[in-house]
Amino acid sequence: MEMRIAFALNKDGEFVKKHFGDADKYHIYHFDNGQLNLLYEEVNPYKSFDETVVHGKKKKAAQIIKYLEDKKVKVLVSRQFGKNLRFIANHFVPVKVKEEAPEKVKAILLKHMKWLQDELKNNPEDYKMFVMDSGILKQAVKKQSL
Repeated sequence: MEMRIAFALNKDGEFVKKHFGDADKYHIYHFDNGQLNLLYEEVNPYKSFDETVVHGKKKKAAQIIKYLEDKKVKVLVSRQFGKNLRFIANHFVPVKVKEEAPEKVKAILLKHMKWLQDELKNNPEDYKMFVMDSGILKQAVKKQSL
């Protein structure tokens, strides 16, 4: 199964401890035939969207969701997700990482891509979060506790 994955990165190309919607840029990867290849990099056009209000604004989340769905993204990878996680998990599989280096994250994702594919296939519109910690990808963290 082909899929696209968005990494939320800072200007230096590393994961930073920010909510997905507050990333400086996104790297969009394409997974097919056992390979995860960078398609392109995009500056986050919604980083400063409606910045006069508190984090977790649904309007900002809705804009980011539409933006990434138009790009056929299915999985979001970030060090943090905000209050809109439940809303986001209706559209994408969220993966929370503790690593800063995208190359390390890519290697771990490649080992467990079948899990992400199964989640997309078996739980449409109610995806569970995956958590990557110490080189291991884990599933089924309750969305409510995040």
